[in-house]
Amino acid sequence: MRLLIVEDEALLARQLAGAAAAAGYAVDCAHDGEQANFLAGTEEYDAVILDLGLPKMDGLTLLRQWRQSGIATPVLILTARGSWHEKVQGIDTGADDYVSKPFQVEEVLARIRALIRRATGNFTTELRAGNITLDTRAARATLGGIPVKLTSHEFRVLSYLMHHQDRVITRSELTEHIYAQDFDRDSNTVEVFVARLRRKLGPGSIETVRGIGYRIAQ
Repeated sequence: MRLLIVEDEALLARQLAGAAAAAGYAVDCAHDGEQANFLAGTEEYDAVILDLGLPKMDGLTLLRQWRQSGIATPVLILTARGSWHEKVQGIDTGADDYVSKPFQVEEVLARIRALIRRATGNFTTELRAGNITLDTRAARATLGGIPVKLTSHEFRVLSYLMHHQDRVITRSELTEHIYAQDFDRDSNTVEVFVARLRRKLGPGSIETVRGIGYRIAQ
């Protein structure tokens, strides 16, 4: 799954990005409103962490523009402690949740997991398909209860397919959601990751729908 972190405080942005990457996310960072607006308009994200106090374009203006243009990506806003009016404005503008500064990074990631689950119609932290289980809290996959060792990109492919079990996912969509913006993307590598997952999870674990893409087998 892929995150956009919009935070102008460099140290905090690095902390959030590092924790998110360690949890299995592909991460892009923007340090002002204009850069964030460009990325949100040209890239695909599963969730956004948005600070409201940004240079060049403030977070509320940014969020309002996204919602008006039809960008429905779940957004978690970061607000100053005690600024209840910012929280109200953020929710009314289209934010899905908020966290007050200072915060624990673990809480931010837990709220992001919850936003992604709700957006994809999943309501538990463990996603199951056949004998495959994906623990979104621990970023761990098991097959029949036995842990399966996955690379970061294999995990992202499996995670995206498990979160969207109700539909077929194209190679280009997978490519958009498993790589960060500055990564040299190649949609052909998705086939490599799918082949590796089939070797580790079983040949029938991921179905190929000819001419369309992939679907996790039930």
